[in-house]
Amino acid sequence: MRRTAIALIAAALFGLTACGTSEPTASSDTSEAAAQPVSLTDGRNKKLDLKAPATKVVALEWGAAENLISLGVMPVGVADTKGYTNWVTAAKLDPAVKDVGTRGESSVDAIAALSPDLVITTTDEAANSIAQFEKIAPVLVIRGADAANAIPQMKTNLDLIGQAVGKSEQAKQLTADFDKAVADGKQKISDAGKAGTGFTMADGYKQGSTISIRMYTTGSLLGAVTTELGLKNGWTGAGDKDYGLAQTDLEGLTKLPNGAFLYIANKNDGGDVFGGDLAGNAIWKNLPFVKSNQVHRLPDGIWMFGGPKSTEQFIEAAVQAVTS
Repeated sequence: MRRTAIALIAAALFGLTACGTSEPTASSDTSEAAAQPVSLTDGRNKKLDLKAPATKVVALEWGAAENLISLGVMPVGVADTKGYTNWVTAAKLDPAVKDVGTRGESSVDAIAALSPDLVITTTDEAANSIAQFEKIAPVLVIRGADAANAIPQMKTNLDLIGQAVGKSEQAKQLTADFDKAVADGKQKISDAGKAGTGFTMADGYKQGSTISIRMYTTGSLLGAVTTELGLKNGWTGAGDKDYGLAQTDLEGLTKLPNGAFLYIANKNDGGDVFGGDLAGNAIWKNLPFVKSNQVHRLPDGIWMFGGPKSTEQFIEAAVQAVTS
């Protein structure tokens, strides 16, 4: 999801580099299967045909880049590599990966210079931009998110990327590992007597003197995962149809019930409005979860809109927060 569009704004790293150079390259697979054509239907319901699994891939969204790296394919280019490094720690970028501009405003020239055999973007991308990318290489378009099916959509995106790069079996293993992490986390919460515990989750940002807060509804990826862990989301309002996020302000937090308040912040990008800007605010200090010392800042570098590896990081952090 783009920070430019939402005002704010990961666990295996495969250092895949060509011998004697720092240029990134995908892992080579000389098996017969690796040379077979690939045919799939992407998030636009459009058929995509590749002569062989893609090896030189440009990812224009961080979740796609994370999935590629988790699958063992280091992208040759990523949109906003600095931002990715700040926000996604579950699948680290090789330093030689080229920056191709910002998410939503990627450079066609920078992408073309890499001679990719696949570009991956999301349905959030403008149609005219996708058309420009298709003049360079085939484009795999995945849906950024779906608030009605947040976890299945995350798995679908991983599966599509796995097909495109010839890593379907690895994708299946990542999905199985994720499902196990959810089941293990749910068991830990149950064993601690915390099943059914109330929680809310948010992130926040400051523009001038105005603080805006985003609530993670049950339709958000992390909200859906937390519900699967056996916790109860105290925010009952609806969010947007894609990412399941709802906007509120400090006054809106006064309507929340007591329970664990989980929040995302990043010292390298956006700061910490809850632990900093609001720390001395009288309204904030009198919120029930603040008074009961149930405010939990999650570790930096957990990407909220990522793939299984980022989401597993969140599971570990959320379980620790509510059971400690």
